[in-house]
Amino acid sequence: MANRTSTQNLRKRVRYHYRGNAAGSTLRLTLGCLLGLELRRVGSGKRMTFGKAGEATLSQWMADNARVCWIEQDKPWELESHLISQLDLPLNLDQNRHNAYHSRLKELRAQARQRARELPISS
Repeated sequence: MANRTSTQNLRKRVRYHYRGNAAGSTLRLTLGCLLGLELRRVGSGKRMTFGKAGEATLSQWMADNARVCWIEQDKPWELESHLISQLDLPLNLDQNRHNAYHSRLKELRAQARQRARELPISS
């Protein structure tokens, strides 16, 4: 069971998933890879994003297709662990090795990172 305390509140975390980039959001990384966007190294070459155009495309796709809801919970990490163990949540890799799609998604993301390492750094 996870017991991680975030330095961000829920609003900031959700906003970053919708408006941030793949370097700071595993959700954006996963969705971008599934949508076939090209991951690239940016800046110093350590961070990887889908570039300005790709991140904009992903943001629009999320605005059109992704929805968020929540419930208040005193110990959300307990609920998270329970839900991941009981439900079919294919986009979640953390605590989810039992999911049939886990290894395929992990490999897809690894392939995208490897391709990005082989390409020149984007500005």
